[in-house]
Amino acid sequence: MTESTDLAFGYSDGDVDTNASTAPSLSTLIDQRYSRRQALRSGASAAAVAVFGGGVLAACDSANADADPYPNLASVGSSGSANSGQVVTLTATATDNGPVTSAWVQTGGPAVTLIGASAANASFIAPSVSAATTLTFQYSATDSAGQTAQGTTTVTVSPASLGFTAVAKNKNDIVTVPAGYTVTILYRKGDPLAAGVAAYKNDGTDGDFANRGGDHHDALHWYGLSAAGARADASSTRGLLVMNHENIDPQYLHPNGSTTVGGARPEAEALKEIESHGVAVVEVVEGANRAWTYVQNSSFNRRITPNTPMQINGPVRGNDLVKTAFSNDGTQGRGTINNCANGTTPWATNLTCEENWAGYFRRSGDNALRTAKELTALGRYGVTSSSGNYGWSTVVPADASNTLFRKWDARATAAGPLGDYRNEPNQYGWVVEIDPYDRTKAPRKRTALGRLGHEGAWPGKFAAGRKPAWYMGDDSRGEYMYKFVSATAWSAADGAENVTDRLAIGDKYLDAGTLYVARFDANGTGAWLPLVFGTGPLTASNATYPFTDQADVLVNARLAADALGATPMDRPEWTAANPVTGEIYLTLTNNSAALRPLNGTNAANPRHYNDPKGTTNQFGNPNGHIVRIREAGDNTESLTFTWDIWLFGAGADLNAANINISGLDATNDFSSPDGLWFGRSTNASGLVTPIAWLQTDDGAFTDVTNNQMLAAMPGTVGDGGARTITNTGAGGATATQATIVGKAPGTTLRRFLVGPVECEITGVDSTPDGRALFVNIQHPGEGGTSTAPTSHWPDSQATGTAGATVRPRSATVVITKNDGGVVGL
Repeated sequence: MTESTDLAFGYSDGDVDTNASTAPSLSTLIDQRYSRRQALRSGASAAAVAVFGGGVLAACDSANADADPYPNLASVGSSGSANSGQVVTLTATATDNGPVTSAWVQTGGPAVTLIGASAANASFIAPSVSAATTLTFQYSATDSAGQTAQGTTTVTVSPASLGFTAVAKNKNDIVTVPAGYTVTILYRKGDPLAAGVAAYKNDGTDGDFANRGGDHHDALHWYGLSAAGARADASSTRGLLVMNHENIDPQYLHPNGSTTVGGARPEAEALKEIESHGVAVVEVVEGANRAWTYVQNSSFNRRITPNTPMQINGPVRGNDLVKTAFSNDGTQGRGTINNCANGTTPWATNLTCEENWAGYFRRSGDNALRTAKELTALGRYGVTSSSGNYGWSTVVPADASNTLFRKWDARATAAGPLGDYRNEPNQYGWVVEIDPYDRTKAPRKRTALGRLGHEGAWPGKFAAGRKPAWYMGDDSRGEYMYKFVSATAWSAADGAENVTDRLAIGDKYLDAGTLYVARFDANGTGAWLPLVFGTGPLTASNATYPFTDQADVLVNARLAADALGATPMDRPEWTAANPVTGEIYLTLTNNSAALRPLNGTNAANPRHYNDPKGTTNQFGNPNGHIVRIREAGDNTESLTFTWDIWLFGAGADLNAANINISGLDATNDFSSPDGLWFGRSTNASGLVTPIAWLQTDDGAFTDVTNNQMLAAMPGTVGDGGARTITNTGAGGATATQATIVGKAPGTTLRRFLVGPVECEITGVDSTPDGRALFVNIQHPGEGGTSTAPTSHWPDSQATGTAGATVRPRSATVVITKNDGGVVGL
């Protein structure tokens, strides 16, 4: 925290009255050198600076009480030294027997924006610096006759550091943040997003979720708006939040939970559930006193649901594998679902990612109508449910021509692939590009980035003339890390604010390129293996799965990665890029003993251990870890990289040698890392040593604390070293595993937030100035029932309690620092 240090300096007029010296007084000296008329013309500061060389001034004495006395400048100073991102206050005291006009100007050091520069007290946010840096400021006090007194002060700014006290672990039903911060509920499940839509009653009777906030708020991103409603990347007071609505809590969505009548789901219930999924574009604004609200009737507000028309782009467009009864030519689709993490582009579009989509489809009993190759692909992706999540395919719609429910039935029929929806699952599992500024444009499924259980698709560091890359985790235990490298080198002009057809820019960079999968080698290096038809085993002669063409490779990217020998990881989730170093971070949430057995570890996934939860053993890697890579030559086009493990999730009480390898303590122990994001490079939290915001989706540690968000300031790949750990299995057997670990974080990692009961913390971004942080709280009270909710958040936020039957709601919060500084610093 910034300490208040008095930098004021000066003297009192009393010195003239009490000084016994016979030497002339200051006033006498001034009068001797300047006539009264000259002083009135040139201003008080000329006399004072001549004597004091620009120090704090007091250029009048008690006898000078005519109609135009000099301003008396008693002090000039500041609130003290500060770190980057913190608020500094400049202070001055000036008096006169008439009005005084104040003016602050900066005279040295990195430029800052002065707030209240025409008042006696002004402030600014300390700029980003890499070493202690002095800033100088001049204050001027001018009286009604134009006479000016001036003084200067200096402020020393040091590099950014975490500027809050760690929040204690807790199981409260509120969002807990450090002292000095405020939490505001911004946008909740069911909130109306169009004029005329009624307020949400939250009793299960509400409908029209195509015009309401969806459920299970997940990844989000800020896109700035100007006062005129145009794209404005630097805007920090008006913008669009684009966020995913991943899933639903059906027990709270209906009056008494979901129902089935005669083996079929009611149409109205199913429609509500479907529309509660997808994506939302929501306009938000900062008002008076930095109060944030969303704009219900904004023309930008938009819900994109599993029913929204989509365009299929890239190498798979028009391929037989995506042709259905709805799109006989394989160019169109309907909807996006189970949208989890995200990505973005420099041309200001949003990338939403389809994660656990396979379970929504009904498919069984049709093996006789499927080829052996089809059955291999369906099994590899888990399209094996006999009913499908929520049973949407069982709906008998009032309009017999309505196929919005029929499409969830992926069973093959005698009608053939153009007469049924056997290929509908192949239309999901993609990265989907959305233009948040233009609601008339259909989203585009970018098939060049592969079909996976996409967690996210985060861009690497862009450089002019270099092909950009997006990095992706496939969110399932034992899956892989991928990157897509565009075929087109980056041109900065394509990111200009005046570009209007943003999805056309997306066509340029996202529809052609090379998809790679990662192999992590034991020596701390790795390789990117290309998923290119005809390369190595990716041919028609592959015994496990004979690939037909490049579209087949992309539709079945998991099978291609298997064939190439990629490294199975401990549930790869979010990726994030350090905006300074360009290093890529990947959260590995956890793994089970079945998929990460004692003798099945590797250098990049090195732990097998037990973290008991009560009387239940949890063997495997229940706490997860975070790996980071540095591309060779810091080049997104590179085919090789180096890696280490930045952090190991663990309770502080676990074995320090073999489990709590990162040396976590009560201020920063965590489990199951999921969301990960670095501060924006437009403010001090994303410069020099950027803040990494880490969010958890945990079951292993919830006997100790609700899910949490931590802030960290990581080092770089290679700042630690080689380590050999001893793993212990269920029967007491042991095995050693060599790995490469990063430097222990110590106080550069600390807990910033703890969420309400049974929630997941997921989704984070800030305004460009870093002074407002947006965070999503997903599925609070997910274990409750409609009559006995286990959480009452966000209604409980103000007091910690709410009515016993108040239903919880996923929601977006905005977190601000009370003094107006950059969040986290």
